[in-house]
Amino acid sequence: MYVRFMKKLLLPFFLVICTVSFAQNKFTFVFLNKKSDKAELPKEEVDKIMEGHMANITKLASEGKLIAAGPFEGGGGIFIFKSTSVDEVKVWLSDDPGIKANRWNVELLPFTIRAGGVCAVSEPYQMVTYQFIRYTSNLTKFTIGDAPVTFKKHDEYLKKIEITGNVIAEGIFGDREGGILVMKGDLQKEVIEFDPAIQEQLLELEFKQLWIAKGAFCEK
Repeated sequence: MYVRFMKKLLLPFFLVICTVSFAQNKFTFVFLNKKSDKAELPKEEVDKIMEGHMANITKLASEGKLIAAGPFEGGGGIFIFKSTSVDEVKVWLSDDPGIKANRWNVELLPFTIRAGGVCAVSEPYQMVTYQFIRYTSNLTKFTIGDAPVTFKKHDEYLKKIEITGNVIAEGIFGDREGGILVMKGDLQKEVIEFDPAIQEQLLELEFKQLWIAKGAFCEK
């Protein structure tokens, strides 16, 4: 349902902002994670909540605060905000009916983009599906000692993947709190899983399909 609503959202969303590539490389990244235990509500009430959710997103976009948004196949989605303050973005989202109704597990994370970019896209636009890989840190007493060296190996491995030309965007959350990799084309999971940080269990993986307007990561 969220994918359908977000696709409906994208037309007004991208009509109110121009195509802009932001010089900054630091943002706030928001995950709307699918919530399996959310309250069962009548369809009419869910529709009303989602309409308010979309209206708030359109408002934030028109104010130049929200740069990019897209749903995951199967539920949930992402926002990227033009702010380096998680607290500020939390305030911007506080009036969102979907968030107030606890429809998702929400995560707000400082985000530094290291490959690609973040761009607002105007009409005409093309919806595309990308492979979305999330890395989550797994710092334990068994991994923390070698973490600096392992993270360096991870960064070097990502650079090798970027050489293939299939990487749309790559970035990290906070101070080594994980990150994302966005790729086009068919994904060979074993290539991602061969990452030294995955092999040494410093990072954990999650694979998703992301729907987003082409150009949202400044790709051609």
